[in-house]
Amino acid sequence: MAKIEQFTTRPELAGTFGMVASTHWLASAAGMAVLERGGNAFDAAAAAGFVLQVVEPHLNGPGGEVPVIGHDAGRGETFVVCGQGTAPAAATVEAYAGLGLDLVPGSGLLAACVPGAFGAWLLLLREYGTLPLRDVLGYAIGYAQDGYPLVPAVSWSIASVADIFREHWHSSAEVYLPGGGVPAPGTRFANPALAATYARVLLEAEAAGGDRDAQLEAARRAWYDGFVAEEIGKFAATEVMDVTGERHRGLLTGHDLATWHARLEPPVSYDYAGLTVSKTGPWGQGPVFLQQLALLSGYDLAALEPGGAEFIHLVTESAKLAFADREAWYGDPAFTDVPLADLLSTAYNDERRALISDDASPELRPGRPGGREPGLPQFARDAYAAAEFDPAARGRRGSGDPGIDPATGEPLGRSEQAQPQARRGDTCHLDVADRWGNVVTATPSGGWLQSSPVIPALGFALGTRAQMFTLTPGLPATIAPGKRPRTTLTPTLALRDGEPYLAFGTPGGDQQDQWTLHFFLNHLHFGMNLQQAIDFPAFHSAHMPSSFYPREAYPLRLDVEERVAPYVLADLRRRGHDVHLQPPWSLGRISAVARRNNMLYAAANPRGMQGYATGR
Repeated sequence: MAKIEQFTTRPELAGTFGMVASTHWLASAAGMAVLERGGNAFDAAAAAGFVLQVVEPHLNGPGGEVPVIGHDAGRGETFVVCGQGTAPAAATVEAYAGLGLDLVPGSGLLAACVPGAFGAWLLLLREYGTLPLRDVLGYAIGYAQDGYPLVPAVSWSIASVADIFREHWHSSAEVYLPGGGVPAPGTRFANPALAATYARVLLEAEAAGGDRDAQLEAARRAWYDGFVAEEIGKFAATEVMDVTGERHRGLLTGHDLATWHARLEPPVSYDYAGLTVSKTGPWGQGPVFLQQLALLSGYDLAALEPGGAEFIHLVTESAKLAFADREAWYGDPAFTDVPLADLLSTAYNDERRALISDDASPELRPGRPGGREPGLPQFARDAYAAAEFDPAARGRRGSGDPGIDPATGEPLGRSEQAQPQARRGDTCHLDVADRWGNVVTATPSGGWLQSSPVIPALGFALGTRAQMFTLTPGLPATIAPGKRPRTTLTPTLALRDGEPYLAFGTPGGDQQDQWTLHFFLNHLHFGMNLQQAIDFPAFHSAHMPSSFYPREAYPLRLDVEERVAPYVLADLRRRGHDVHLQPPWSLGRISAVARRNNMLYAAANPRGMQGYATGR
């Protein structure tokens, strides 16, 4: 049997002082600068997170959201910061039905939830950080005011929506089409309106006096009950064009912001191969990672060929079962009783594992945890009821990288045939470990430049996370006022003997808990270091319903980097997988930090050519 070469693009970093890894080198550098000035991992994570809002505006922004998982060494505490904003008070099934909609649009204002990211970073700083806000937020203000070099994917994203900016979203054109044209990759690009927003928040914070906690609370009030909330409320009440081809006003109000707070929660955990793996609750897709582990615990994965057909098949079929349960059972646990104990139980997963055969399954098969009957949204039922699937449509789903067209492997935005309103946003990620034993991992997203118009007075766009709700009544993920959407954002923190061992994550929507699972298994079972595990050829299933408008599913589809061995591809096709080759370095953008053997380690993804790890 041929051996798959374990090529690495860069070394796994090692040191003892601190490590930062993220999807953009400027964010990693800002996080490291905070560590160097004496801040801890939580200070560094917030600084990196704010910088990502500036330098990756196609992947996240101040109008978006973020889940954070951290471990505070001093308290011996592992925690989740929920920075997922809730649906507006006016967001009901009836409100959308009254507009003639059966899906929440993927662009415009109707999909806006409360912007949760800013509040989440402030809560992390208040509870676990040490530095004043100025020392954390200053890096983002500097890049927004003085400029930063555009990575190619930002230029491609702007190009893909340039026409809608010019025709409909004039406030976005003013920011992202300076002089009327698309800024070229490498251009030094600034966003003075965003810099002014951050600077005013900081000014109001420092006006509260010298007490750090008082400053952070004043900053929160400025955002959620002050000038930022006021401008958001005014803009959301205007009508803008969205993906439906019609103009709609939003449902979000200033009152929705004023009544929302980021919250601290315990993680959901599962013990696997000597590690305790911690994820967010089922308001995110995090537990699907744990369900996959529970299913795969019944196999001797270490005895399989890394990247071989049997390994890919078992992982893919397990993913189909876990994601089917996500579709049927996950939702905001404040609104629905999610049967997590049953979903993660040995008995349930033994029963589910028996469904996996040597052939690829074409079905969506949610289980019956605790004997309950599953329910599915209409879009999910429709996708698997079709006798035949449209091959042309199936080519549209792919890498999860916002700069790559999955059908062609070519950069988006370079074609006259680009479909601006079909463009999805993507996500960022960051991980930090410090010399005191603190570790934090976060996956910021939303507020994408390409999915909602810029608020002129603030310099950023609202998010569109409400598109992940269903409008089918009576389901765990059905939209409701004050409810969190079942998001795809899913950082991971694994502990060994109660101490943080490994923190990691990736952009990629529904693929996040697939790509990171493969990385985790590569590291744990096949002895790959962090960089080897990241660089190893990647794959994912597109079988499950997409969380993004228009909520497609492509039963049996398996996307595989073309670096996978030909004999493996042939075996997968023999098993019934609809294998689609993707460019050799296109799937996933994982970054990670680790603590082991009294050392710190870090690695970042070469895919996309912008992620970097740094440390010493």
